[in-house]
Parts: sequence; C-alpha cells; structure tokens
Amino acid sequence: MHIAQRMSRLGTETAFEVLLKARKLEAQGRDIVHLEIGEPDFDTPENITGAAKAALDQGFTHYGPSAGLPQAREAIAAYIERTRPGVSCSADEIVITPGAKPIMFYAMMATVDEGDEVIYPNPGFPIYESVINFLGAKPVALPLREEKEFRFDLADLEARITKKTRMLIINTPQNPTGGILTRDDVEGIAELANRHNLIVFSDEIYSRITYDGFQHTSILEFPGMKERTIMLDGFSKTYAMTGWRLGYGMMPPSIASFVAKLQTNCTSCTSSFTQMAGVEALNGPQHMADEFVQEFRRRRDVIVDGLNSIPGFRCHRPQGAFYVFPNIEGTGYSSQRLADFLLNTAGVACLSGTAFGQFGEGFIRFSYANSVENIEKALDRIGDAVGKLMRDEATIDG
Repeated sequence: MHIAQRMSRLGTETAFEVLLKARKLEAQGRDIVHLEIGEPDFDTPENITGAAKAALDQGFTHYGPSAGLPQAREAIAAYIERTRPGVSCSADEIVITPGAKPIMFYAMMATVDEGDEVIYPNPGFPIYESVINFLGAKPVALPLREEKEFRFDLADLEARITKKTRMLIINTPQNPTGGILTRDDVEGIAELANRHNLIVFSDEIYSRITYDGFQHTSILEFPGMKERTIMLDGFSKTYAMTGWRLGYGMMPPSIASFVAKLQTNCTSCTSSFTQMAGVEALNGPQHMADEFVQEFRRRRDVIVDGLNSIPGFRCHRPQGAFYVFPNIEGTGYSSQRLADFLLNTAGVACLSGTAFGQFGEGFIRFSYANSVENIEKALDRIGDAVGKLMRDEATIDG
C-alpha cells in the first residue's frame, strides 16, 4: 500500500524503542534496570484515583467539549494563576488534551507554515524536531552547552533568528539534561521574542520538579509574552499520571479555538472522568507531589555521585526534572555504541544522547525515576562493565 511522502519526515521517541528492546531481553530471562523511560515509578495518589472512580459513578462517561470540561479548564486556569506569579488566566485560554504531546502538534499546526523556521533546543525532546519537519517547516537547532549547565546562550539564540523565524521552543526544566533557565535567561528570551515578533512555545511539563532552591520561571510572567506564548503543562510527571493521558495548553483564545478545532477533527475530546481526576490533582492535597520531588532529589544525588566515580564519566548535577546527562567522551565510545553496550552487556537500559539531537553526541541520558536500590544496582553494573571495557581497550592499544 502506498505510504504518503510526508510520513518520511516524521520522527519518533527513542525511549519507547529502547523500552521494547529491554522488554524483549527480559522475556529471554535477562534482568534489566530501566533507566530509559521518563516515567515516575510512583503510584498515582489515592485521592486522584478516588476522584476518577467517583466521576465514573457520577456519569462522567460521555463526550465533553473539545477544549475540555468547563470545570476542568477553570481549575487549570486557577492553578496557573497560583503557580505563575502575576499571570492571569481564564478558561477560554485552556485546551485539555489526551496527554501533552497533542498540544505540541496542534499548536504548531495552527501557527507554523511550510518554510517557516522554528528554533528548538538541542539536545532536546525529539518530538519538537519531528513535528517541525512533518509540517514542512525548517528546524533550527539551538545548542545546549554543558559548560553553561545546559542553558543556551542568548547570543546563540539571537544569531539564529532570521526574517523567516516564526517560533521559538523553550523547555525548562529540561529533558534530557535537567537544566533550568534562570530568571535572567527567561527575561532575555522574552525581550528577543518581543523585539522579533516571535511565537514562543514554552514546554513547562517539569515546572514542579526542581531542587536546591531553584525556582521555575515561566516566560508568561514577563510583559508582552502572554499574547505570544503557547504554554504546555500536564499531569504525567508531577502527579505520576503517565497512563491517564492528560495534558493541557494555555494560549491566546484566538489560537485556542483552532487547537480545539484540531482536537475535534482528531480525538473529539479528552476522557471526561480523567479530567475530573485532574481537577482533584490540582485542587486536592499537594503533599504527595512534594514528596515525589524530595525522593527524586535523593535519587539524583545517588546517581550523580555514582556516575562521577566511574572512569570516563563526567556528570553535571541537574536542578530540575528527573534525568542526568553525563558526558561519556572519556570512555572513548560514541553515545549510541555505549548505550547499546550498557543494555546488551550490563543490563542497564538508557538512551544515547543522539536520540535528542546532533548536539547530544558524547552524552547519554539516564532517567532516575526508579528506586535508589535499582539505581545503585545500575551503577554497579555500569562501573563493572565500563571498567572492563576500558581495561580491554587499553590492553589492545598497548
């Protein structure tokens, strides 16, 4: 059967491919430590699952408005006002989707034309580049540099802006590096966006997961930005709700109406009872979400300290999200070769830095959304396998 040419421009998310390979090895009897997938290992808090059960009993089993249930959109708008200082938000600026990825797809489809240029972080979440290419736009990679704690340089950004630049994508805290843009960084981005009339797509899915006193700063907080920003957030990471598929975007109402129309054409609407669970997540007790962050911080310290003790590894201590992105150039291996080696030889599933773009070469990504026990097991395996690998290489070279 004929496959449309546009499909050749569509990328993928390698984490799911590596997960499949790891599952196949497990089916063969191998013990694999999963540090490849960005999914909290916690159960969804009971008050949230209870709200979903109650919603089912109350009849929230039918179609809802394409943009989302009014009470859910109102709860999200109020949550945004509580968590982004000085930002006003109303329900007509919110669209709720099955997971957060549709916000990326729909928002870019609604605002980016063929031939437009879109600047995006690299290494960065691979779906950004995938959607840009799929739409026939031009992806313009903005490097995130290790020496800047994986924050991009404003001069690098300005040098990439042309008359064809339509959109800038930012992600803070960031996947795959855990880097956070400072308030000064975000203010500088806002100034450039206003001066060059850019749309900003702000991926804030990890906004609640920060450490060591670092605070998330939303670009919505700066003058002139609410009118030109599409902000993505969701429930998967903060509330351990990955399987619920519940995300949302905040954007000007003129864009929200088209995003809702795209949802009408694609999924009709988001599941009604899961939206009611989302209302409880935002309005109910927050102590479990805060405890998740404290446990992530503990795991971060274990994995960073452990990786930095392994010859050939150099690991920055991130201030957000739940990923580390160690430099592995000292091993003498390419990113993909080392990631394959760790899976097949050491039984540790991780991702090559190149899964996140060209500037990811020389790095690999580990998710520490796993128990300390499993992280320590992975570190022992990595240390043993890489140590043997480097000894063997030295013997050959000798």
